[in-house]
Amino acid sequence: MSEAASDPKVRAVFDAYPPAMREALDYVRLLILESARAAGVELIETLKWGQPAYLPARPRVGTTVRIDAVKGSPELYAVYVNCKTTLLDSYRLLYPDAFAFEVQRALIFSTAEPPPEEALRHCLALALTYHRKR
Repeated sequence: MSEAASDPKVRAVFDAYPPAMREALDYVRLLILESARAAGVELIETLKWGQPAYLPARPRVGTTVRIDAVKGSPELYAVYVNCKTTLLDSYRLLYPDAFAFEVQRALIFSTAEPPPEEALRHCLALALTYHRKR
């Protein structure tokens, strides 16, 4: 992994992925960490529902971002956000053709191609600072 996970349980989840999935999720993890740094958000890396999760260390800053392989598909993975936010609506307005969307909860990607980096960085920053703008 580009930066070692601070929690050994998180590291174990990454280590258990097949190589192509681990590489894709590690890249998204790096984008999450860089987006948080650029936004001035200190993150906690942990597991939620068995998935790597990234949440602002201070309350009322942003919402949790989770990443994981999509069950039943060897090449799809997702970036999940809280379905009670308006984030997916915003992502759809900003980037209607950049992502595959899963209702109100996730952006879906394939290991066969890299995600649209700049659009994804922006979406991650919006999630990690979600409460700042309210």
